[in-house]
Amino acid sequence: MLNRAARGVENYVRSAPGTYLWLLILLITTGILKRASPRAEHWILERRSTNIHYLLQDPLRVLIQSALWIDGGSWLFYVLLYTLFHAQAERWLGTWRWLTVAFVCHVLATYVSEGVLAWAIHEGTVPASKRYTLDYGVSYALAGVIAVLAYWWPRGWMRWVYAAGVLVFYGVAMLRGRTFTDVGHFTATLVGLGCYPITRGRVSVMARGWRWRGLVAALPLE
Repeated sequence: MLNRAARGVENYVRSAPGTYLWLLILLITTGILKRASPRAEHWILERRSTNIHYLLQDPLRVLIQSALWIDGGSWLFYVLLYTLFHAQAERWLGTWRWLTVAFVCHVLATYVSEGVLAWAIHEGTVPASKRYTLDYGVSYALAGVIAVLAYWWPRGWMRWVYAAGVLVFYGVAMLRGRTFTDVGHFTATLVGLGCYPITRGRVSVMARGWRWRGLVAALPLE
C-alpha cells in the first residue's frame, strides 16, 4: 500500500514538473534566507525586488528573480498551495501555457501595483523612499493561476461561482488593505481571467464529470 501511494505521489509530481521545480527553488532560497543575517537578508531581497527603482534600471532580471523568493509564510504552506492550484493548472494547460499565464500575471500585476505606488509618490501621499520598497514573492503569479482555473471547470454554474469567489476574495482584500500589493493581487486575478484564449483546446478532467481519481492520476502523454 505504501509503495502504491509512493508511486501515486511520484506520478503526480512528474505530471507537473514545472510546479515542483519551482518549489525546489523556493526551498533553496528560503533556506538561504534562514541562514542569512538580518542585514544580508535585506540586501538579498532588496536587490531582487520589483520596486520602482529596479523596474526602471533592470526590469527583466528583477521580474524573474523576484518570483524565486517567498514573502513570508511557511514553505510547506506553499507546497499545499502549489499542489492545489499550480500543479492542477500545469497538468491541464501543459507546462508552457501554465508558465505563460503565471509570468504574464506576475509581470502585469507588478507594473500596475508599482504604477499605483509611483502615482502615490507623485501625489505626495507616500514618501519618495518607497520607490526602493521591498516587493518580491510568488503571490501575483499564484493569484493569476488561481483565477485562470475558473476555465478548468466545465461551462455552467460552477465556473461562475468559482470566478466570483476568486474576485470577491481578492477584491475584499484590496478594499480592506488598500496597499499596492493588494492592488497587484486583484490585478493578477483580472489578468488570469483574461487568459481564457490560452486555455482554448485544453480539456479538463472536470469536463468528463467529477472523478477524484482523474484529478490525481498521471496524464497521458500528448
